[in-house]
Amino acid sequence: MFNVTVLKLKDIKKYFISTIIFILLIICLTKVFSQIKKNNEKLKQEVEHKVDNIASQSFKECLDRTMPVIASVNEEYNTIAKEDDINQEKKNILQEILKNQISSIKGVEMSENEQTEIIEQEIAESNGQEEKSTEDNNQNQMAQTGLKTEIVTNNPIAESFNVQYGSVKIKNQTSYNLTQEMLTPDVTIENKRVMLFHTHSCESYTSSDAYPYTPTGTFRTTDLNYTVTRVGEELANRLKEYNYEVVHDTSYHDYPAYNGSYTRSLATVENLLKTYPTDIIMDVHRDAIGSRSDYAPAVKIGDTDVAAQIMFVIGTNDGGLWHPNWNQNLKFAIKIQEKAEELYPGLFKPIMLTDSRYNQHTGKYASIIEVGATGNTLEQCLTSMKYLAKVMSEVMK
Repeated sequence: MFNVTVLKLKDIKKYFISTIIFILLIICLTKVFSQIKKNNEKLKQEVEHKVDNIASQSFKECLDRTMPVIASVNEEYNTIAKEDDINQEKKNILQEILKNQISSIKGVEMSENEQTEIIEQEIAESNGQEEKSTEDNNQNQMAQTGLKTEIVTNNPIAESFNVQYGSVKIKNQTSYNLTQEMLTPDVTIENKRVMLFHTHSCESYTSSDAYPYTPTGTFRTTDLNYTVTRVGEELANRLKEYNYEVVHDTSYHDYPAYNGSYTRSLATVENLLKTYPTDIIMDVHRDAIGSRSDYAPAVKIGDTDVAAQIMFVIGTNDGGLWHPNWNQNLKFAIKIQEKAEELYPGLFKPIMLTDSRYNQHTGKYASIIEVGATGNTLEQCLTSMKYLAKVMSEVMK
């Protein structure tokens, strides 16, 4: 006998739909769990990345993010540090350049110590130049009046004079009897241009730390930066500060030959007068006292300035050469020195009146001025020009 199961169509549909729903539910749940897993993985990676960033950052960076003030300070510090690094790098490059140049000049490779010593020497010399520049700036200040003045010459040579006009002393070496009328400085300076030149261009002074030089003779050098020519340049610059026109000739007149110096300087002056007519003509020298190389006539002005003393040398026609205006020259020198004795007593030594002409027939107010002696330093003579220019500016108002 057979068992026969009869399935109804309605039940079959019911089972089929339930199965499909179950399958769809399984598929949806699978997708949901899969997405959750992916999200968890992504979150995990982000967390790990942040942890790695935090771990790799320094404590300073963490503070920067937390506290903006600290970030600003750190940024400024980093800027300064970078500048220091750049400066150090430049310094290292400069040292290497100096080393290479020094080695090239010497033609040999030097040890590190030798190179360091030379570099230090270069730096020291640079500092010395800066100090010298500071001294020059101090010297460049214009002269003041009302300062205490005193003669400070060590081992001085006895002062000699035989004529005196007021405060002005004169050593008269001529046969002329100097009357009151001949001495009265009643001159009127109309043409206030000034001409400066040097018959003995190579006369120099005692070498000093500020102005060392290599002599090419006894207190002589052909380097005009260290001679009376430099002194003349200082006077020219000082007078220009007072708005006077100045021409300064720096030609050699005593080199290569000393003999004939005055003949050559006369030609220079006469040629300059053709294009630069003037009455005031000054031949700037250094006192040539050969027996006393340490003779340094000096005057202290104020608290710090030590100036070399100055001396007028005025020529005449007493030696027989034509020189009709020598008395005018003398009056001009007296007028200048009279004002100097008022402002800076002792700046001038007694005027020397001689029987030689010294080319002074070329000007209405021509003269020789001897600035300092062999024992003076160049800086003392430059200081003198500061005060001489002040005196001349007062006279030529």
